[in-house]
Amino acid sequence: MLFHVEMTVNIPHDLPSQVANELKATERERALELQRSGKWRHLWRMAGRYANVSVFDVSGPSELHEILSALPLFPFMAIKVTPLCRHPSAIREDDT
Repeated sequence: MLFHVEMTVNIPHDLPSQVANELKATERERALELQRSGKWRHLWRMAGRYANVSVFDVSGPSELHEILSALPLFPFMAIKVTPLCRHPSAIREDDT
């Protein structure tokens, strides 16, 4: 099942920079791992913001929730999730 996910990160200004940098590094490694596994299919930066638009390919809402809530930066994220389904006029066969 595909999900469109918008994530906006709001790290508190008073969080020590060393802690913030460690969280960002751990987040990056987890994102790379999820992309390699095929779960995190697309990852796009939103220009001018500390935010991204992503497409996840998971078994359902529960798996997506587990993935998102386990992200190191999750406590500092505002997340919007939209389930996706195939459009009848889509010509690509590999995006089911």
